Amino acid sequence: MRTTKSLMGAIALLAVVAACSQSEQKAEAPPAATEEAAAPAAEAPPAEAAPAAPAATAAAPPAGGIALDVKDAAGATLTGSVEAGARIFRQCQTCHVTTAGVNKVGPSLHGIIGRTAGTVPGFRYSNANKNSGIVWTEQELYSYLENPRAKIPGTIMAFVGLRDSQQRADVIAYLKENTK
Repeated sequence: MRTTKSLMGAIALLAVVAACSQSEQKAEAPPAATEEAAAPAAEAPPAEAAPAAPAATAAAPPAGGIALDVKDAAGATLTGSVEAGARIFRQCQTCHVTTAGVNKVGPSLHGIIGRTAGTVPGFRYSNANKNSGIVWTEQELYSYLENPRAKIPGTIMAFVGLRDSQQRADVIAYLKENTK
């Protein structure tokens, strides 16, 4: 009986974690990515051909934004909004702070850009992280934040990642300005 209750409790916990993960990923998807938004209207008249979009180029930073040393999958240089990054970083604050010498569930992110992975004093890292050899450049952070477990298999970081490239750029802009 006790084993059955324990098993049922574990299954319920897994269901909650899965639901949170799916909810997080849905919240990160841009509105146009939903099936309803992508489906054409049945009665819509044929649309005229739109002119070809210009090639991706580096855009001027948005208001409150900064240029980053980050290229997306198409090779475009990204900019990030410090203000938007601050809002997105709130979910990271469960485990991380930007204050030097303060570790929580995750290590302090103070001085993250340019630091070698697995080197914050007083924090117990996984062997995978300590032995990754990664130096946290803006581009490495961009890649890591998309899917931490894919970037460093065996990491103990539980965060599933940010699928939206602009959200990753915004978090990096925030870290760039607030972890010096």
